[in-house]
Amino acid sequence: LALAMYASGLCAAGSIAFLYHDYCIIGAGPSGLQAAYFLQQAGRDYVVFERSHAPGSFFALYPRHRKLISINKQYTGKSNSEFNLRHDWNSLLSHDPRLLFRHYSRDFFPNADTMVHYLEDFASLLKLQVQYNTAIVHVTLEKDEQAWNGHYFLLTDQDRQIYKCSSLLVATGTWVPNVVNFPGSEYVEGYETVSINPEDFAGQTVLILGRGNSAFETAENILGVTNFIHMVSRSRVRLSWATHYVGDLRAINNGLLDTYQLKSLDGLLEGDLEDLAIIKDKKGKLHITLRFYLENRNASADIDSITLPQDELDNFATRAPYDRVIRCLGWKFDFSIYNRSLRMMPGKGNTNKYPQIKPSYESRGTRGLFVLGTASHSVDFRKSAGGFIHGFRYTTRAVHRLLESRHHGVPWPSTVYPITQLTNSIIKRVNEASGLYQMFSVLADIILLRENATAFEYLEEYPVGILAELEIQTGRKAPSGLFVVIMEYGKNFSGADKDVFYYNRAVGEAQHAWQSNFLHPVIYYYKRLPTEHEMRLRPPDWPLPRPDAVHHIVEDFLTDWTAPNAHILPLRRFLENCLSTDLRSFFAESCFLFAFTRQKLPPFCQQGYIRMQGLVGSQGLQRHAVEAGLLEDFTFTDSSSDTHPDSHQGSQDQLLKDHTIPLRPLQHLVNTKDE
Repeated sequence: LALAMYASGLCAAGSIAFLYHDYCIIGAGPSGLQAAYFLQQAGRDYVVFERSHAPGSFFALYPRHRKLISINKQYTGKSNSEFNLRHDWNSLLSHDPRLLFRHYSRDFFPNADTMVHYLEDFASLLKLQVQYNTAIVHVTLEKDEQAWNGHYFLLTDQDRQIYKCSSLLVATGTWVPNVVNFPGSEYVEGYETVSINPEDFAGQTVLILGRGNSAFETAENILGVTNFIHMVSRSRVRLSWATHYVGDLRAINNGLLDTYQLKSLDGLLEGDLEDLAIIKDKKGKLHITLRFYLENRNASADIDSITLPQDELDNFATRAPYDRVIRCLGWKFDFSIYNRSLRMMPGKGNTNKYPQIKPSYESRGTRGLFVLGTASHSVDFRKSAGGFIHGFRYTTRAVHRLLESRHHGVPWPSTVYPITQLTNSIIKRVNEASGLYQMFSVLADIILLRENATAFEYLEEYPVGILAELEIQTGRKAPSGLFVVIMEYGKNFSGADKDVFYYNRAVGEAQHAWQSNFLHPVIYYYKRLPTEHEMRLRPPDWPLPRPDAVHHIVEDFLTDWTAPNAHILPLRRFLENCLSTDLRSFFAESCFLFAFTRQKLPPFCQQGYIRMQGLVGSQGLQRHAVEAGLLEDFTFTDSSSDTHPDSHQGSQDQLLKDHTIPLRPLQHLVNTKDE
């Protein structure tokens, strides 16, 4: 008896044993694998739970017609890998150049099966710690003051194995179909199960509920074989080229718009789906009516006795019966596995399909629970690309950096430069950084000024929504002011009702840069870090509170902000005004003259010439400077020739101008080592 009791005790103990990891990731989709990569590179203890037998199970099913709408641009004319990621919407971030998506497909819009293959290789080649065939069915909390966040996360799988984690990263995406219930909704077929064989729709009349890419993708597949297709949704169609939001209707799927506007039987209608009702007649045809027509009818009434809208309005738009009705309403987040103690609540309004999270991607209800990938899109819904691979690969990296600072004391990566490199640093980033470009208005580069503006510290791709928390979140200090570098569209350029092709839609002159419409860099200057209160009271549609100064770099048709007069000079002047300093570069002779004529040397001379650093002159350099109008040609100047008594004063005044500086290079001043 004693042995039996002991054995049963061991079994009971084994059944509640916890397997501990510092970090638990739910979901081995793109965002889950991206988070796993960063944790592995940092040497952290983590595990990824995936319910399927392979990563990227969503892409094994969707999109149903297998063509992705994320672009895969093979050629850009550039060899800069960071720049090329601006036009590669499928690759995850890694150190391995083999794991660029262009090596897997040459199609501009790749097949979804290729994405599945890519994600399998990403997980296997990088040896990520993914535990497959593990479905997490319940998540709850265990209070513990010694834990990182004051509690542990307890995860239970389908076999009742319990896992214990200090931090939880939810990367499950949105995969639960959106369903609208109304009388007759049982006759509706779902996007997730409807046939994808066009021949099954030959000669049929079809009604599609929804107006997103899945609805138009379905319509595109059967457009050539149906009698006609009608599409109903509560909102008007939103074209991605007008809204500049990649989740709206893409051109690759919009064939139905042609057949509608060119009067080829197909059409679009607006109406609240919850007000509809579907009635099936004896022939199997589906009739569309309105819910209120059915409210007072006898439950046993025959179909012929039911009033239809066309009985009162003989030109009712949907009076023709349909053979099939298809629901294409997208997906929502699965809240069912989370215990109430986690307070995982849906968002409000248009974001109710996502969980509520902070701009730091941390749950509003539970500290230490971060939402990654598509499910985190509430932060920038209909504003930026955070719901898609080419956006959340950067926000996932930002979350990892926040965790490194919070739990491991690793400050946000930064680089310190002398102040003379400020203009160059900004120009370099706005011309090649992919994170700023894809996550416009959400991620920004932060430039922290050192005392007396002699140097600066550069932080890349920080979430602007938590700018007020920068010192706490990054471990970096901002005692002397800061610049914020961000990318923005024009304030009134994007929208479903906007004409983005109107005449004179682009701005070309630097003095009108603030009116730029297309994506362009904007630099905000703050004398001190904005407060939480100021962040809450920022103007509508502004990513940041009102700054002490702001500068727009004028939009560029080639997105190449390197023009000396249109882009670089106005930026430098703006920075100089903010810092009350001279950020120009000078030849050695200029610095030599300034040393005798000024009380304070420009930073370039202080940090270069005075320290015996700088560009050594040569005949080739001098000839180039003369041809460019930067130097006078002193080649044939005779030292005994007449010189105007005021020539020295004239040269000094000329030095203060931006153009045609009559200076000689270093070799004319330093002839010997001793000198």
